[in-house]
Amino acid sequence: MNERTFTIEEVEAAPEVAKAPPVGSMAREPDYLDGFLRTQPAEATADGPGGELYESVIEALRSIYDPEIPVNIYDLGLIYGVEIEEGHAQVSMTLTTPNCPVAESMPGEVEMRVMSVPGIATAEVALVWDPPWDPGKMSDEAKLEMGML
Repeated sequence: MNERTFTIEEVEAAPEVAKAPPVGSMAREPDYLDGFLRTQPAEATADGPGGELYESVIEALRSIYDPEIPVNIYDLGLIYGVEIEEGHAQVSMTLTTPNCPVAESMPGEVEMRVMSVPGIATAEVALVWDPPWDPGKMSDEAKLEMGML
C-alpha cells in the first residue's frame, strides 16, 4: 500500500489575482435577447387564451364542481382544452375514471354552463379518455384543497 505524504509550505504573500474590469468599461458582445425584448406582445383576441370571452368560459368551467371531490373541474385537471371560434366553443374534457357516476350528466352540464356565457352561441363537449386523468393534472390550488401539498 502506498503511503501518502503531505508537505506544508509557508509563504509570505499570495499571488495577486486579476480583478474584473468595472461594469460598462468594456465593449459588450451583442445581446441576442435585445430584439426579443423590444418586440411588443401580440394583442390577445377575445376568443383566444387571455381574451375576455375565453376567460369568461374558464370562469364558467370553474363554477362546476365534481360531486365526489370538493374541487372545480377546471382546477381538477378534467378540462384538456377550450377552443372558441366565432361564438362556437369546443371543450375537450375527461373524467377521473370511465366508471365515474356523472359520466352521463357532466358533459351536458359543461355544455349548458359554457353556452350560458354571453358571446357563446353554441358549445360542443368532447369526452376523451386519452390521456387518462391522473392527480398530476390538478392545479396547485386543487392539491392544496385536497391536502396533497
